Amino acid sequence: MKILLIHQYFLEQDDPGGSRFNEMTLLWCDEGHEVTVVCGMFNYLTGTVPVKYKGLSFHRSSYADRLSVLRCFVSPNYYKGFLGRLWAYFSFVGYACWGTAFKLKNEKYDVIIATSPPLFIGIVAWVASKIKQIPFVFEVRDLWPESAIETGVLTNKIIIKMSLWLEKMSYKKSFLINVLTPAFKDRLVSTKNVPGDKIIMIPNACDFRLSDDLLKNFDAEGLKKELGWEDKFVIVYVGVHGVANHLDQLLDAAEQLQHTSTHFVLIGDGAQKKNLVAESQRRKLTNVQFIDPMPKREVMKYIMAADVGASVLKKVDTFGTIYSNKTFDYMACKRPVLMLIDGVSRKLVEDANCGMYAEPENTKAIVSAIEHLKTNAIPWGENGYQFAKTNFDREVLAIEYISLIQLHLKGV
Repeated sequence: MKILLIHQYFLEQDDPGGSRFNEMTLLWCDEGHEVTVVCGMFNYLTGTVPVKYKGLSFHRSSYADRLSVLRCFVSPNYYKGFLGRLWAYFSFVGYACWGTAFKLKNEKYDVIIATSPPLFIGIVAWVASKIKQIPFVFEVRDLWPESAIETGVLTNKIIIKMSLWLEKMSYKKSFLINVLTPAFKDRLVSTKNVPGDKIIMIPNACDFRLSDDLLKNFDAEGLKKELGWEDKFVIVYVGVHGVANHLDQLLDAAEQLQHTSTHFVLIGDGAQKKNLVAESQRRKLTNVQFIDPMPKREVMKYIMAADVGASVLKKVDTFGTIYSNKTFDYMACKRPVLMLIDGVSRKLVEDANCGMYAEPENTKAIVSAIEHLKTNAIPWGENGYQFAKTNFDREVLAIEYISLIQLHLKGV
């Protein structure tokens, strides 16, 4: 099958950040499918545009010698306030539509997969679908605009109204919708009036090909000693440092645990990182360490050298519907999880018996959960690994994704 993937945040090879489709597309190629990706030039995690793209509107290349990738201009003002981010979204929409219409003019595909957020990706998918005369799958990685509204990122009433219309249009025009959690499906059916038989669920998952290789050969204790962590109880957070993550709650816990062996390591970047670093310095937190983003293989080494992985989001109702991406990396690396997200993510950790849940933004509860993790010799890490092997193996789910699309295409 020939697949056109539209994904604004598709990573460069070895870039830090969410790699769901970087991994799945390669698995699809291994199964004999052909994949072309339309994506942006801007890395949302580092906030930069690579030098090689400066002054360019489009750049055609290959990824891992298997995928064809068309990168399109995205405004570099992504982190310069609300208007800067909005312009980044719309600039990608314009250039991606143009690129699909003209740069890929003579290329034929069987199906389009568009993954959101940003929700504006639905415009590109609909335009590409009309141009190519093929159906598109709309993937919901986050319930947007609800999450943006609840976290305070989106406040403009006109933009909210437009976003709700765009959400409805994307659900209606797509021939199939993929959601990442059962709670997403429940919400779409009960509040968005989406037919249940139009929805499939292929969740986030673990990249065991990478983690299993490291688990066999990597000297985690050696790295821990090299980093000066050997006498510390290390809690690592990996991911975006943004408004939605509300990582201040980790600083609050660190302040309470300042004179213990507990050490917090925050790996990544984002709009709030400078503020977090400044706040940590203001509080004189000697047990908090910030590390710049790194490729996933290196990140997994740091996870394996830590004692616990933390999954953290702001306390809002919508986040109770999501699986936290980083949780699966912790499970794949056989590390216990400190879960500061209620809802389905909490249920995942409790079903797997692979860590402790604490109420988000409740410092006393977070500190208590950390102390419980430190003092209880439960095999949380192994439990999480085995549960994920059974239910969240990316290789298995990637094949199922394509099989479900092919099955539904027969009915189009």
